[in-house]
Amino acid sequence: MAVDKSTLPTTEDEWRVRLSPEEFRVLRQAGTEAPFTGEYVDTKTPGLYHCRACGAELFSSDTKFDSHCGWPSFDEALPGAIRYVEDRSHGMVRVEVRCAVCDSHLGHRFDGEHYTPKNARYCINSVSMTLEPRAGA
Repeated sequence: MAVDKSTLPTTEDEWRVRLSPEEFRVLRQAGTEAPFTGEYVDTKTPGLYHCRACGAELFSSDTKFDSHCGWPSFDEALPGAIRYVEDRSHGMVRVEVRCAVCDSHLGHRFDGEHYTPKNARYCINSVSMTLEPRAGA
């Protein structure tokens, strides 16, 4: 799905109007939803996950796996969908993942945990995404 960047908010005040308070806290202020509370933690529905802020395609359900970490986990993002930012908050070094289209915070990527052959875990807030079920699913 192509996103028309000209229709996206340009200020945080405009984003605040467009998003719910929880969506704004996570997507625009790099917050985190509580573990095991997100709507997609246990979802097995085939389809595409989109950025809740702008609608850009982010992840295929084919790359989703159960890491038991409390948030939806994927081992691969769609090509070009993610922007990576070094995150040194909370006394650790992590890789923050942001939507490449609207720069909204999605979660973090962790490497070297050996959950899947791709050896990557995108730990993503459910409130950062919407699921478009695959036709016939």
